[in-house]
Amino acid sequence: MKNLRPIVVMDRAIPFLGEALAPYCELRVLPGGAITAADVRDADALVVRTRTRCDEQLLQGSRVRVVITATIGYDHIDRAWCQSQGIRVETAAGCNARGVLQWVAAVLVGAARREGWRPEQKTLGVVGVGHVGSLVKAYAESWGFRVICCDPPREEREHLGFRPLEEVAREADLLTFHTPLDPTTHHLADASLLAQLKPECLVINSSRGPVVDNEALLQSGLACALDVWEEEPQLNRSLLAHAVVATPHVAGYTAQGKANASAIAARILSEEFSLPLANWYPHTVTPPSPRPISWNELCRTIDAHCDLRAESQIFKQHPEQFEALRDGYCYREEYF
Repeated sequence: MKNLRPIVVMDRAIPFLGEALAPYCELRVLPGGAITAADVRDADALVVRTRTRCDEQLLQGSRVRVVITATIGYDHIDRAWCQSQGIRVETAAGCNARGVLQWVAAVLVGAARREGWRPEQKTLGVVGVGHVGSLVKAYAESWGFRVICCDPPREEREHLGFRPLEEVAREADLLTFHTPLDPTTHHLADASLLAQLKPECLVINSSRGPVVDNEALLQSGLACALDVWEEEPQLNRSLLAHAVVATPHVAGYTAQGKANASAIAARILSEEFSLPLANWYPHTVTPPSPRPISWNELCRTIDAHCDLRAESQIFKQHPEQFEALRDGYCYREEYF
């Protein structure tokens, strides 16, 4: 007989979900970075963010049968070990893609203002054409950028005409990374690749910190806009000072993105434990309404929705508050 009230351990920084689960689960809400093996030993499910390392050390001997990360990334989960133990692993892939798109859009608008160019004068290189990269590609093309893309796994499967990384790097005026972190993408942008970029190229990273070699990026002198950092919450303070845009891993932090992630987690838990939450969505959040937006409208409106100048200033003044700034972030509203 299935447990009528499954025990769910959840990161306390995941919004909306706790209220939905409370009538149906025994809910244990903890700081993500402090969840221990003792906390999960008798749990049935674990709902985490990137701050909880889900591996043998945490899960061995527990009765956890499903691990859900309310994030698009999964490098904090030892999926091979979980699979060997029969533990289901699920992500919230795509949940915050439009939030990240709007962060990248704000970066592009800021660069255009500082340097005095129009999109049709620039080539945007997109590395990784998944949920986020596909949106960046489509919107950037609509704004007038020449967009060139690199995604070797997709190119091998689908033959879409994506370019080799070195070609994209050499031609790009702006280079944005949207790849997962795995052994093939760790330090994908290393000193060798960075040396091939145009001296005026802007490097944009909102994927995972180690995708770009942070020390090599600093030594290159290239302009950069960074939302993710190696060794976060610790980070290279010199690189922080150098970056033209610097935010504490919040590019995807929109109300809709967080609601999407929580709704995905609720659906998966409903499947696993026969809960009546398969179609739940937080009633306090307006569902996203995707639409086209012109470059001129974007330039007029983006600061009201994603003010990266103000956010960068706060972060640069208080880098020691990385986690507090992240956990206390006022979620942005998606508007396109």
